[in-house]
Amino acid sequence: MAQVETKVLTAHVPLPLADKIDQMAARLDRSRGWIMKQALSAWVGQEDERSRMTQEALADVDAGHVIDHQAVQAWADSLGTGKVLPAPR
Repeated sequence: MAQVETKVLTAHVPLPLADKIDQMAARLDRSRGWIMKQALSAWVGQEDERSRMTQEALADVDAGHVIDHQAVQAWADSLGTGKVLPAPR
């Protein structure tokens, strides 16, 4: 397996968070660095997905694929009543 180049990053974190990271590292028998890499990788992936979904939603708006606010509000207002409206499309 090829070795990936790395770069050292530093961050100041609140002591309670640092303590939790240390506790997790001990519980999982992993290093603090491993925990930090896992957490940072997960966050970056989440932010990439959020950005992708935002761009997709904006493209839908640009293409006119939207639902009228009043239709959604009327549907939401009908929930829990005896006359629930069909979900707007």
